[in-house]
Amino acid sequence: MLHFLDPLRDITFASVLFRMLLSFVCGLAAGLERSSKNRSAGIRTHILVCLGATMASLSGHFIYLVLQLPADMTRIGAQVVAGLGFIGAGTIIVTQKEAIKGLTTAAGLWTSGIAGLAIGSGFYEGGILTTAIILIVEIVLFRFVHGLRRTPPFKVIVQYGRKDALDQILRICNDMELAVMGLRLTGTEGEGDDEAVFTADISLRSAGLVDEDTLLAKLRDIQGANSVELQEITK
Repeated sequence: MLHFLDPLRDITFASVLFRMLLSFVCGLAAGLERSSKNRSAGIRTHILVCLGATMASLSGHFIYLVLQLPADMTRIGAQVVAGLGFIGAGTIIVTQKEAIKGLTTAAGLWTSGIAGLAIGSGFYEGGILTTAIILIVEIVLFRFVHGLRRTPPFKVIVQYGRKDALDQILRICNDMELAVMGLRLTGTEGEGDDEAVFTADISLRSAGLVDEDTLLAKLRDIQGANSVELQEITK
């Protein structure tokens, strides 16, 4: 630990001011990168989350150490961790193209709150290191991940008349190592002389190259499959 920070670990006005300022700086640093990418949770949101978590942690310590009331110093912090999940969930959206966005922002918000709890408890080193790692993940690893070659997601739309055909469709996708990202089913039951007609709209992603001809051939061989179509998912 950094021993020159030890005088600021007690609950004094100077230590409280230092913790709040440090929390502000850490929230600002984490939110700056998100704002540069026009994300919904930017500088102000990260600062407020980090400051709020810091004050929650400080309040628990103040109640127990200064007021000397029977209280669990960690209980308020535990509630903050749970509450941050609800804030982060508000940044996650599913686009019309069935792509999920906001997961990194939600995780960054949650981790910024944890950094705030560390700062509020006097664990300055932990808060600073956590903020530094957040920036490394969001800036450096962002370029690395987006530099990886990925197979674009695509859809298979299969129209079939037998209910058990869906199990065969999903089995073929699994055998070809295709990850199911989304599944939408529509259709009508047959009545009288009318045949049942079902449509499975399945969004898929593969880690490697996909042999589209083989996939189409296998799906068309399914008993009860009336038509099979492949579509690209454009972002």
